[in-house]
Amino acid sequence: MKIIHKIGLLIAFTASVNTAKAQLNPLSAQYYINQYVINPAFAGYTGGIKINGSYRKLWDNVPGAPVTQSLTADYGFKRVGIGLNVNNESAGLQRQTRVLATYAYHLRLNEKNDALHFGLSLGILSQRLEDTDLYGNPNDPLVGQYNNRKNYLDGDFGIAYTGNRLTVQASIPNLKTFLKKETIKLADVATFYSAVSYRFPISQGPDGFDAEPKVVYRGVKGHDNIWDGGVQVGMANRQVFAMVMYHSSESATFGLGMDYKSKYLISGTYTTQTSALSAYTNGSFELNLRLSLGK
Repeated sequence: MKIIHKIGLLIAFTASVNTAKAQLNPLSAQYYINQYVINPAFAGYTGGIKINGSYRKLWDNVPGAPVTQSLTADYGFKRVGIGLNVNNESAGLQRQTRVLATYAYHLRLNEKNDALHFGLSLGILSQRLEDTDLYGNPNDPLVGQYNNRKNYLDGDFGIAYTGNRLTVQASIPNLKTFLKKETIKLADVATFYSAVSYRFPISQGPDGFDAEPKVVYRGVKGHDNIWDGGVQVGMANRQVFAMVMYHSSESATFGLGMDYKSKYLISGTYTTQTSALSAYTNGSFELNLRLSLGK
């Protein structure tokens, strides 16, 4: 039993470090490509159907390294947006899955395309230990007690203002943790997200390009609040784009992508490791895909 207990403590420590690191460096898709990932107010705000998939993994092949998979689908019609947000994370033996349904309302303010957006997501959060990978007795009651816990009711809430160039937004992810402080988490979670961006059109036409700088301020439970600052540059009417973001956790994200005919998108980003863990891993790679149907 003592051996199992020590293994359990090691599992908890490893998963906490890995998952906290994942929150310090979240999915890069949330900054430009798929803002619905972090803010439900963006579900269906551009109209039509959009299906986004993201996959992130450490560059190094470290056993038990964190892996994040995300799938979203949203649809906008008239003033309403609906969506589905599925996120799966694994770190060590820890498995965490969130499945959320979203309702968003988009209020147009004038003929200049200024609008307010409100979104609420509700669903379930499941946390489990993968006992098939456990070195020890998988029937240990500590493992059973953890895996027999009920799934949590969880959700996100967000608001946003969008204009032709300016975007201002704020969201509260993980409402369960925000509203019920005694909820026990294995590792730190995102507590709030806010961002301001402004798009500068530099030239028009088929070869036109623009730049959209963005400043982000976000919180992670148990850590100092984090500033992110960067820019995405779009070329050929934003069919080709490149982005760079610096994070106050002393890491940076670089990415390239293509959105062919504003319908088929593929992008890849690389995020350097935070300063506290840079001696152990070389950072993470993220792949993003999107299919846009109609409007």
